[in-house]
Amino acid sequence: MNTIIRIAVQKSGRLSEDSLSLIKECGIKFYNGTGKLKSTSTNFPIEFLFLRDDDIPGYVADGVADLGIVGENELVEKDKDVNVLKKLGFSKCRLSLAIPKGEEYLNIHYFQGKSIATSYPKILGDYLAKHNVSAEIHEISGSVEIAPSIGLAEGICDIVSSGSTLMMNGLKEVEEIFKSEAVLIANNSLSEEKLAIIDKLLFRINAVQTGKSNKYVLMNAPNASLDRIIELIPGMRSPTILPLAQEGWSSVHSVLSEDQFWENIEELRAAGAEGILVVPIEKMVV
Repeated sequence: MNTIIRIAVQKSGRLSEDSLSLIKECGIKFYNGTGKLKSTSTNFPIEFLFLRDDDIPGYVADGVADLGIVGENELVEKDKDVNVLKKLGFSKCRLSLAIPKGEEYLNIHYFQGKSIATSYPKILGDYLAKHNVSAEIHEISGSVEIAPSIGLAEGICDIVSSGSTLMMNGLKEVEEIFKSEAVLIANNSLSEEKLAIIDKLLFRINAVQTGKSNKYVLMNAPNASLDRIIELIPGMRSPTILPLAQEGWSSVHSVLSEDQFWENIEELRAAGAEGILVVPIEKMVV
């Protein structure tokens, strides 16, 4: 029987959408219809398990799944013995403390002796202990924002993306305690055959992510300015220089990170670069 790897992915929500989008960009084909809990790729040795996000660390630690894509917040909260292979750069959010917006807040010691509702008692408990704050932690599984208004707790600790949910419930964010993004995790006892497949998967993920963070840049420039322009856009190894039909001019092609391009755009124009085109890169192998 051919070796395949199993990867656990959140079955719904933003993390699920971002995870499956990355996998599809890696050229891996599969079907994930509504309500489907398991699927096998048609062109890569991988099987998908669609699970609740808080179950994923345990499934990977127990070897039911070889890999998992999960938020760092769930990984740290569940505290399972797994190997973090890669931070994936999407589904970013923060875990923050919030209180009723009419309350005055100076620092974390506001919570001394108070009660806090959260779905993340471990992360919150560790943070409070680090700052020598003693508070009562109420663990609840959902609708954390309602806790202060019904008298269950004096503050909450919950995931925040934009902060709009807090505002709608009369709360304000006062303390960020944890930053989270999606991570790729692996079981610690994988066979050499499975590790070889995972290496191929990581190669594809790296190619997709490197492409997203870089741009292909083309411009026309006077030959007298080429030395300066090459200093500004060195490229992966060096820029490609092609002569134009107009004497004394060349076309310069290079690959740059988007941040590097915006940092140098004014100097490129000052050096005489014209007709600058910035093209997205689908995948990039370095």
